Amino acid sequence: MDLQTRPFRSVLYIPGSKDRALDKARSLPVDAIIFDLEDAVSPGEKPAARETLAEALASGGYGNRTRIVRINGLDTEWGEADARAAEAMDCDVLLLPKVESPEQLDALAKLTTKPLWAMMETPRGMLNAAAIGAHPQLCGMVMGTNDLAKELSTRFRADRLPMITSLSLCLLAAKATGCVIVDGVYNAFKDEGGLKAECDQGRDMGFDGKTLIHPAQVDIANAAFAPSEAEIDTAKRQIAAFEDAEAAGQGVAVVDGKIVENLHVVTARSILAKADAIAEMAR
Repeated sequence: MDLQTRPFRSVLYIPGSKDRALDKARSLPVDAIIFDLEDAVSPGEKPAARETLAEALASGGYGNRTRIVRINGLDTEWGEADARAAEAMDCDVLLLPKVESPEQLDALAKLTTKPLWAMMETPRGMLNAAAIGAHPQLCGMVMGTNDLAKELSTRFRADRLPMITSLSLCLLAAKATGCVIVDGVYNAFKDEGGLKAECDQGRDMGFDGKTLIHPAQVDIANAAFAPSEAEIDTAKRQIAAFEDAEAAGQGVAVVDGKIVENLHVVTARSILAKADAIAEMAR
């Protein structure tokens, strides 16, 4: 699977400096891991964290999970060294924090040939989402909702109304350019009902998955962002009905009292492809 066909239902942050966490991540049923050299690592640990992470990735054991390394910003004293070190690591993607312009991605692209993801977590980043999403080396976006909430001075609301414009701008940018886009974290990791509601909202909006801060959140995210059995069944029946209609010289079919056109078949095939990709991940 390439990065565009892999599932990204659950994307778990792991500190790049913690051997125990790095080892435990090998056994978790997540679709992707963000190995963090930025916020999760204290300034004094950052140089050693690069070596710890490089050794863990070289040892392998992460299966077909997408391995994403979040470096420090290039405007910090650690960013360039992080990027050069990550270029040599056995990882799939480099994730740059606080991206506000495509020029920041240009600077990182000079240091690595790996695919890039962008943390979208500032007002300027929201306003420049379309230009950022169009960068030729970019293939994914991650919503940094904690930093964004701080920058916007919003209050927490279960419906995330203060965030909707920002989330939507990034979604539009990602969908327009074919980028993966994953939703921000849910901080109350023991609140399963709240997490499920936010996952359902993100899935309904069009996000590919959710970033997570605790292994206890994985199962809920995996379920929320996977096609349900009912969706899979409907997709199969839509495809079959449309193919029968085409064979009869008709351009539309009817399933469950609803019109099925070619655009619905495209969506149905996408649902089945995602289900197949998830099944492959579980092997």
